[in-house]
Amino acid sequence: MGTEEKTEEKAESDVAGSAPTTDSLTVTDNRTGRSYELPIEDDTIRAFDLRQIKVKEEDFGMMAYDPAFTNTASCRSSITYIDGEAGILEHRGIPIEQLCEHSTYLEVAYLLVFGELPTRPQLEAWVHDITHHTFVHEDIKKFLTGFRYDAHPMGMLLASTGALSTFYPDSNQINDQVERYLATIRLIAKMPTLAAFSYRHNMGLPYVYPDNDLSYSENFLSMMFKMTEAKYDPDPRLARALDVLFILHADHEQNCSTSAVRGVGSSDVDPYSAVAAGIAALYGRLHGGANEAVLRMLRHIGKVENIPGFLQKVKDREEKLMGFGHRVYKNYDPRALIIKEHADGVLEATEYNPLVEIATELEKQALDDEYFTSRKLFPNVDFFSGIIYEALRIPPGMFTVIFAIPRTAGWISQWMEMTDDPEKKISRPRQIYTGAREANYVPIGERTGSDRIDGPPAVRPS
Repeated sequence: MGTEEKTEEKAESDVAGSAPTTDSLTVTDNRTGRSYELPIEDDTIRAFDLRQIKVKEEDFGMMAYDPAFTNTASCRSSITYIDGEAGILEHRGIPIEQLCEHSTYLEVAYLLVFGELPTRPQLEAWVHDITHHTFVHEDIKKFLTGFRYDAHPMGMLLASTGALSTFYPDSNQINDQVERYLATIRLIAKMPTLAAFSYRHNMGLPYVYPDNDLSYSENFLSMMFKMTEAKYDPDPRLARALDVLFILHADHEQNCSTSAVRGVGSSDVDPYSAVAAGIAALYGRLHGGANEAVLRMLRHIGKVENIPGFLQKVKDREEKLMGFGHRVYKNYDPRALIIKEHADGVLEATEYNPLVEIATELEKQALDDEYFTSRKLFPNVDFFSGIIYEALRIPPGMFTVIFAIPRTAGWISQWMEMTDDPEKKISRPRQIYTGAREANYVPIGERTGSDRIDGPPAVRPS
């Protein structure tokens, strides 16, 4: 019997022998008439407690079926709190509104990683360490030049982040506090560099090295857009808006990419590989690609005069309104309210863009329409971030890459919390098997299956 099975056997016997508690749920199995007391803690029962419910003693026991884990808590976390109904987002208990007003992204990253706001000396040391780890090994540049000129920058970021584990092999010592700290500052420091290098590769431009005299967001703008000038001087309105966007994207509880980091990290892999798993999840269009979809929608609308007709088609379910509504927030996305305040400054600092005009009018008309407001379809953070990136003339392929830069702080914080969790186990979900049983092997000459061959002719086996 393996270690995992022994642990589960012990846990099952503990559950079966546990005494009823005041805070409990009584479950009656109508198949047997037996009742079970399941302890309740934090409005939650442990799914494993269901395993004691059996018809026969030799049965495996009952499981909970929850596709996509929409109502299953996979961990305990003290990093981020979300109340979607009330439109609340807090990091370590501090409202996101206060952090965006008073803080910087690197200060928020410290808060996520260490659990409290830094003192001035702590913040200065933290910023210094990150600033002086922004450079990447020259071999990383050679690695990136191996990609095609039109390679998606998110794929390049994914590959180069995973490659960092080979440059820092000691990072697999995940319980070594020094190695953890080094991996943390390296990931946060180098992600903007890798992202900017991916962009410059796509554009056929030479890579721009980090500038240690600039702030975190200023440095990213420099590595993206610096050309022949001796010193890149970013517009403070753009740098501040980008920094606020970084704060807003720093962490968002147990979403798809964070769950991927925790799931892969549960195998005790190094943090670079775990974060690469988060990037891979974020690469998907249902997760990180939402603001790209906003831009496609705006281009599809074409001009302001087409907005009423487009909204009518949305009501008729002939079109989709991208960037409105949120799976978690059933009210106005608090992040959207914040970034909306900075959008005007970005638009003032950049050239006129007709798509921005379409987006502004689309928001106005949708919010004036009871059809959308009654359905809680308010603009979310992807709507406004897409507008800002478009105003900055950043290609849509880079949108998700820029999302990954600040989310790195959240991913590494979640990875550290998971690693220290005394209840941590390697991730291993159950399944409900629906296939055949006890089928016999049939020799190939005796098989009488259908003549259907899957796939188009070009990929049919010979």
